[in-house]
Amino acid sequence: MAEISEISDANFDSEVLSSQTPVLIDFWAPWCGPCRAIAPIVEELAGEYDGKLKVVKMNVDDNPQTPAKYGVRGIPNLIVFKGGTVHEQIVGAVPKAKLAAAIDSAVA
Repeated sequence: MAEISEISDANFDSEVLSSQTPVLIDFWAPWCGPCRAIAPIVEELAGEYDGKLKVVKMNVDDNPQTPAKYGVRGIPNLIVFKGGTVHEQIVGAVPKAKLAAAIDSAVA
C-alpha cells in the first residue's frame, strides 16, 4: 500500500511544488465528515497510482497558510499539482471516478 504522508505549511514547497511526480493533496480536518468519507477512496487511489502519483494530506486547522494561498474555502478540497502548478482542483466528496479522471490527466 502506498504511503500517504501528512504535510504542513513548512514543508509544502519541498513536498509538493518541488516534486518530480504529480501530487494529489487532500485538504481536510478531523471534524469534517465528508473528509472522513472520502479518505478510503484517496487511500485506494494512492495504492493504484503508486509510483506515478504522490498523495499527501494537509490538516487545514493546523496549517492555515497553504489553504489560504490556494483559495481553499471548503473541505474536502483535493488539488492535483503537476510541475509545481495546480493541474486540477476538486471540491467536495466526489465519486472515485471523478478523482481518477483528474489524476489520469496529470499522470498521462
